[in-house]
Amino acid sequence: MLRRLHGRGALFDTEPPGLAPRLIGLRPHHHIAAPLEHSRELPFVVLTGGRGLGKSAVLGELRAAYQGHTPIALIDCEDPQFTGSSSPPESRPAQAWSPIAQALLVIAEQLAEPVTGARRIAFPRLMSGLIAVAAGGWSNADTERIRWEVQRMLLLNESASWFNGFAARWAGRVAAKAVAAAISDDPLVATVIEATLESMTERSAGTRQRRASTWYRTYPNAGDRAELGLRLLSDHFRAGGTSREHAERYLVRALLADLTDAYAGMRAHLQRLGRPLVLVDNAQGSPGRELIEQVLRDRAEGIADQVAFIAAVRGSSGHSPLRNAVRRDLRETTQRTRWTPGDTVSSRALLVSLPPLSSDDTLHIVDAVCTAVTVPAELPPATHRLTCGNPLGIALLAESARQNLPQLPPTAPFGALLTAELALHEDRESHPAYRELLDRLVPADRLDELTVLAAAHDHDSACVLAAAQLPDDFGPSSIRALETRLVAEGLPDVPGQFVGDAFVRTLLLLRLHHRHADHGKWRDVHETLIQHYEGPEPSKARYRLHHELALGDTGPAVACLRDTFHTLDTRTWLDTLLFIASAPYFHAHDAEGHDFVGGDHQRARIAFGHTDAEQRPPDDVDAVLHLRVRRLLHAVWQLTDPLVLPDRRLCDRLRYELVQLSDDPRASNALLWQASQEWPEDALAGRPLRTPGGEDADDRNDGGA
Repeated sequence: MLRRLHGRGALFDTEPPGLAPRLIGLRPHHHIAAPLEHSRELPFVVLTGGRGLGKSAVLGELRAAYQGHTPIALIDCEDPQFTGSSSPPESRPAQAWSPIAQALLVIAEQLAEPVTGARRIAFPRLMSGLIAVAAGGWSNADTERIRWEVQRMLLLNESASWFNGFAARWAGRVAAKAVAAAISDDPLVATVIEATLESMTERSAGTRQRRASTWYRTYPNAGDRAELGLRLLSDHFRAGGTSREHAERYLVRALLADLTDAYAGMRAHLQRLGRPLVLVDNAQGSPGRELIEQVLRDRAEGIADQVAFIAAVRGSSGHSPLRNAVRRDLRETTQRTRWTPGDTVSSRALLVSLPPLSSDDTLHIVDAVCTAVTVPAELPPATHRLTCGNPLGIALLAESARQNLPQLPPTAPFGALLTAELALHEDRESHPAYRELLDRLVPADRLDELTVLAAAHDHDSACVLAAAQLPDDFGPSSIRALETRLVAEGLPDVPGQFVGDAFVRTLLLLRLHHRHADHGKWRDVHETLIQHYEGPEPSKARYRLHHELALGDTGPAVACLRDTFHTLDTRTWLDTLLFIASAPYFHAHDAEGHDFVGGDHQRARIAFGHTDAEQRPPDDVDAVLHLRVRRLLHAVWQLTDPLVLPDRRLCDRLRYELVQLSDDPRASNALLWQASQEWPEDALAGRPLRTPGGEDADDRNDGGA
C-alpha cells in the first residue's frame, strides 16, 4: 500500500490488486498493466463519507500514483472557478458559461498531457463545442479576450508541441472574424463555428479529424449538418434551463467520444496501458452532480466509454442521481466489487464508503509524525478514542503532539493538545488545534449555532436551547433544516445526541467551554437544559443529572445511582451510570468560573477514596454503598472523558469497585462482574465503555462514535 495513507489498502494495494488498479488496469506508480475487473462496462465509483475521512487525500494520492502513466485529471468542484462564487474565469457572461462547461475544459486540459509511451490526446469534438458555446458571449468582447479564449480551446485539439503556432494563427483568424461579425450585421456564432471547423480540417485530412469535424451532424434536428448542430448547441446553451442541460450533456458526450477515439486502433492499443482516469472532488454540488448524472444516463442508454471515474461526495449520497446505486464499504472491495448494473440509471454507480481508521492505523500515524518526540504509551489509544478514527483528527492531534508535547507540563491533560496553538502553515498565524479541526469538520455558516446545540439531545431540547441562547430568527424550522443538513453531510444519527458524531460533539463543547473566560455561556447552556429536564420522570432524570454533573454538581447523581442500585434492573443501572458519567467535564475553577492554574486531579482523588473521610453520607442510607457509588461515578467519569489519558491505576480502582458491587447478593452479580473485567480493558485500549451483553457489546475492536 502507498506509504502516505493508512487504512486505504483496499483502494491501492497491488497484491492482490486493489479497487483502483482493477478499474484503471495499471499498478500504482508503475507503467505496468494490472488485470481489469470490469472489462466491458465499468462502474462510476463514488467515495462517500463525512468531513475529515480522507476523501480528498485519497483522490490526491490517486493522482500522484497515476500521473504520467495514464491520462488523468483532478478537479475540486468547490474551487471558485466552478462554483460561480467569483466571476467566470474569462469574465464571460452567464449565458455563455456554466460550471460544467468550465469543468470539462479543465478536465480536458489535464487529460491532454502526454504520458509514458504515448503523445497528447486531442479533443476536437469538445473544442468545437466549447468554442460554439463561448461565441454566444462575444458580442461585446474585445479582440484580445476572444483571441485568448479561442487559443486556449484550440489547444485542446493539439497532439504535438508544434501545434502552438498553428493555434495562435487560428486564434487570430477566429478573433478577427468574431470582431468583424460583432460590429456588423453578420451572424457572429455562425461565423465562429465556420472558422472553427475550418481549423479542424486545414492541417490534417486524417480519418480521426474528419470524423471529429462531422460529429455534430447527429445533434438533434441538425439535418446531417455539423455547422447547424453546433449552432443549435450554442442556442440551447444560451437558452438556459433544460435546454442548457441538453447542450451540456452533449459536451460531456463529446469529451468521452474524443477519449474513445484516442484509444481506438492498434497503435493506441500498443501505446496506451490503462484507462484514462477522471477524479472529481466535492461532487455533491455543481458541476460534479451534473457530470455524474450525465455520464450515468449515457451509459444506461448504451453509449459506452472506457473512462475510469472516481468521485468523492460529502455524506452518504442519498440524492436522486445516486439513489439506487450499489453500495459497498471500502473493506468489501478488497478483491472484487461484486458490481453489476441494474435497470435504473443510478445502478451504474458504485458508492464506496470510507470507514474510520483502526486503532493500529492511529498508532502508526502518531508514530510517524512524532518521531522526534517522546509520546506517552496511552496517547495513541486516547487519540483513537477521541477522534473515533477520523483521519483528519488523528493527523492534526499527532501534529499538535509533535509541536506542543515538549512544552506542556507533565500534569497537563490530553485535552491540552486541543487547546494548544497549532501552526500548520509558515505564512499563517497559529490557532488552537480544536479551532483548526472545527474549521474543517463543521459547516462554517452554522458553527455558532452548533456550538450551543451540541449540548442538546433531541429536537425538543435543541428548540429550548435555541429559544434561550440563540437569535430569535433561529427557530424550530431552522433546527429541522440543520438536523437534515448534518445527516446529509454524513454525521451519524445517534439517539440521545443532537450532534451524533462524538468527536465533532467534543470539539463543539470544548469551543462552548472556551467562548468566555468565565465560562458563562457553558453554565447558561447546561442550566437551561437542567430546567428543561425538571420533573420526577426517570426518563428526564438521567438527562438532568448529566447536565448537573457537567456543572460539577455530583451530589444528585450519586444519590440517584445509590438509591436505584437495588431497585433498577442492573443493565439499566449500568446504562444510566454510563450516560450520566458521559457529561463533559467543567474542570477546576473558582467561584467566578475562572480556571485554576496547574493540574486538576479532583475526579481521580475522589475515585481513589482520598476524600472519603471528608464525606458525611446521609444518616438514613447505606454509607458504604454511598461512598462506593461516589467513587465509581468519578472513576467512570474520568475514564470516559475523551480529553484525559487513560490511567492504569484508576482502571484498577474501577475494577475493584465493580467487583465489590458484584458481591452484593441483591444485584446482578454476573453483569457487574463482566463489567469489572471489560471496562478497565476497554478504557486502556481507547474503546468506549459499553454495558456487557448490549447491542454494541460485541463490537469492541476499535470503538467509534
